[in-house]
This record gives sequence, C-alpha cells and structure tokens, in this order.
Amino acid sequence: MVGIKPKEKINKTWRPEFAYALGLLATDGNLSPDGRHISLTSKDIDLLKTFKKCLGIENSIGKNYGGFGNKKTSCNRVQFGDVIFYRWLLELGLTPNKSKTIGTLKIPKKFFFDFLRGCFDGDGSINAYWDPRWKSSYMFYLKFYSGSIHFLQWLQKTIFNLSGVCGNIRFSKNCYDLEFAKTASRTLLRKIYYSDNAPRLERKYVKVKKIFSTDQNPIRHSDSSIAQVAKVVHAQD
Repeated sequence: MVGIKPKEKINKTWRPEFAYALGLLATDGNLSPDGRHISLTSKDIDLLKTFKKCLGIENSIGKNYGGFGNKKTSCNRVQFGDVIFYRWLLELGLTPNKSKTIGTLKIPKKFFFDFLRGCFDGDGSINAYWDPRWKSSYMFYLKFYSGSIHFLQWLQKTIFNLSGVCGNIRFSKNCYDLEFAKTASRTLLRKIYYSDNAPRLERKYVKVKKIFSTDQNPIRHSDSSIAQVAKVVHAQD
C-alpha cells in the first residue's frame, strides 16, 4: 500500500527573505526529533511575524515554557510541520538539537549576508560604549553567539572570504562568540543592512543606526564627565 505523499509547503527558491529565515533557524530554531516539526522561539513577536512572512506560513504564535524548578520561563514560538522542508534542512546542514552540533551550512554566496542578518537578529549583539581612557573615543563590537565552535569557525571563514574582515572566536559564559572590532563591525553591518527593504528585527536595526550616528557625531566630554557617561548599548536576545 502506497502512503500519502507529503505536501510541500515551503518555497525553497533562494531569495533574500528565505536566506534571512534560515539564519533565524540556524540560531534560534529547532528541528524536532520526530522528523517533521520545525520551530522558532523568540521573545520578539515581531521577529516571529517576519519569520512567518518570509516562509509564507500561517501558523499561529504560541508560548513555549521552560526552566527548572520554580524558575519557569516562557517565550513566544512558531511551530509547523513539513516533512519535505525538514529533510531539506538536514541536507543544508541543520540537525535536531543543533546547538552544539551545527557546523558548515550550504548557503549561496549571493544570499550569505541575508542569512547573516538572520543570525544577528536570532543570536547576535552589538555593544557600544565611551572608552573612559580617551576623550570622544566611541567603541563598538559586533558579536555572534553559538554553542558550536564549528559553526562560528565557518561563519568566520566565510565572512573573511566575502568581506575581507577578520573576527576572533572566544569562549565565555558556556558558549562561544565570534567578535568583530569597530572597523570590521562597521564594514560588516553595512553589508548586512544593504537594503532598507530587507527583512530585519527593527529594534536591533534602530540600535545600529543610533550607534552609527553617535560614531559619526561624537560628543566631546570633559575628563570629569567621561566616567559618568561611559555606558554600553546592548542589542541582544
């Protein structure tokens, strides 16, 4: 007896929106061990709405509960079932319980920075601060986080090959991070945000614009006020 052929729900044609959604899945996504269900978890409902739009799915946004003992936490989640897309993601390089096993992914060069923007919105940060050692010294760093050093090594190599900028991988707080200093961050962010029409998490984009604006128009502070205004601007999930 021939079973029912799975219905293909996701358009797997490479395009900016699709690559961006894959970046989100590579960082905040999950492939269920059942071989069928795919989910994305985030505290940002707007990000989940954008994810749904990019993939053309209509599934509702629900709650995902976790934590230990009395420290229960909840997050927003979109989950959908698609056997064909699930198998395609395996071929791409994603795996169930991927946090420490994800490595090289088969992302076309043309859409890599759309994918990287998804990684930034999913599990990246930008930190900015006034360096108290020098007047008007404004610093910022771009970071990508992962439990898998192999994934960050692949990002590091691909970013260098496509943009010529170098990042450093470090281990901290039970995970690895790929960090880019100020000049490299500026170059990389301009490639990530190459278009105003590309999908993005708006709150992080606003943070980046604010940091760029401050960097272009630094405010001079007296020696006595530098310590008071030294701060860090975070854009991190």
